[in-house]
Amino acid sequence: MTTAPLILEKIPVLTTVDVLVIGGGSAGCCAAMAARDEGVSSVLLVERGGFLGGTSTQMLDTFYGFFTPGEAPRKVVGGLADRVVDALDAAGAVFLRPNTYGAGTGVNYNPERLKLVWDQLLDASGVKVLLHVTLVAADQDANGRIVGVVLSTKRGFFRVGARRFIDASGDADLCSLAGIPCEKAGEHEPAQTLTTTFRMSNVDLGAYERAGGKKLLRERMSEAVDRGTHALPRRNGSLHAMNARGCISTVAVRVADVDATDFEQLTVAEQEGRRQAFAYEGFFRDCVPGFAEANIIGLSHQIGVRETRRVFGEYRLTKTDCLSVARFDDRVLLCGAPIEDHRASKDGGDETVWGYMPDGAAYDVPYRTLVPRSRDELWVAGRCFSATHDAHASCRSMAQTMAMGQAAGTAAALSLAGECGAREVPIEALQNSLRVRGAVLETPAHLAAVGRDAWARNRA
Repeated sequence: MTTAPLILEKIPVLTTVDVLVIGGGSAGCCAAMAARDEGVSSVLLVERGGFLGGTSTQMLDTFYGFFTPGEAPRKVVGGLADRVVDALDAAGAVFLRPNTYGAGTGVNYNPERLKLVWDQLLDASGVKVLLHVTLVAADQDANGRIVGVVLSTKRGFFRVGARRFIDASGDADLCSLAGIPCEKAGEHEPAQTLTTTFRMSNVDLGAYERAGGKKLLRERMSEAVDRGTHALPRRNGSLHAMNARGCISTVAVRVADVDATDFEQLTVAEQEGRRQAFAYEGFFRDCVPGFAEANIIGLSHQIGVRETRRVFGEYRLTKTDCLSVARFDDRVLLCGAPIEDHRASKDGGDETVWGYMPDGAAYDVPYRTLVPRSRDELWVAGRCFSATHDAHASCRSMAQTMAMGQAAGTAAALSLAGECGAREVPIEALQNSLRVRGAVLETPAHLAAVGRDAWARNRA
């Protein structure tokens, strides 16, 4: 959807910048910082919420994708993502933990501290941030090129012009408004399920572990589903210790068959997610040792959405690329995270389908997946990048989305410096810039020293 020129003329111009980033999640934040790191004079990041971080601060407390899973773990993401975790580590707000279902070591953090860390990192980079603003329209010239956007604020509508744009909205909102082709989750296969995460306090983790821990939890959840004693949506789920004494965080709620770009469906999903969360609270208290006195102390700020729109880019990452550990000359990041496809199951069975790369291996993610087809002024970063459903289920981890953001922001800077379009950015120069700033573009030959030690001792 575009806004007619006559209407646009009546909307005041707020500012004009070199690079405009839509969406302040992990991908958008890293894209904005990368552009500034490469010398772009004016970078504006706009976010509809009241804080930065997206999924990293709204729903989760663990970064996945830094390490490959299995017996030979390798650290395959660095650069700006390391800058984020280093800041958390300096505040004593991070530790490494194993993943319940084998997705690789996770970097657990305090999400409230991370909100402040994102503020501080963006400020230190010189990025202008606007919160509580919503993208409502794309301003395009006669050739369809995006030249600006319209934002909705409490003060009314404003226009922002820019020379380059990065869509890190998660839902490919800018691309959709500009009429850029996207594939919507659910069109050809069921969309991944949605999850309302929740946190509980006053948990006796020692008693829980002594009683059987994860194994016991799976058994009790399955029993509850079979007997109908608690209204649980699934037989499997996970919980883990937080960066707060006696507190746990969960990934257990499951809401299926939702188009998360439809506000009416999303409303119902939000309500269902909350209902399920408190059904789990009752289950934990009644059935799981260590939880008798526990309470929910927080729900995710909104229900967690795994996939909506995926842009058709200059290249689409595929399931075969992932499982065959594909190599690309234009690689800009690596991913060793397994395919983790959360599906609906009517009987409450094991609805998550997994697909693993060889132990310790990671595939290349090509630059072309960040460039919408036939566009020169625009990049995508984060979960709206160009991939099939299965490949997306592997490469949507936040370590990878941060790496995508760094690549997109760096490419935008090189595009401006070289006065070229997104498709003409010199790949060797882009890769060199990424390497200089710590990005990992080759699978490390050595194993990472993974454990629950401080992050700084495990970066090598």
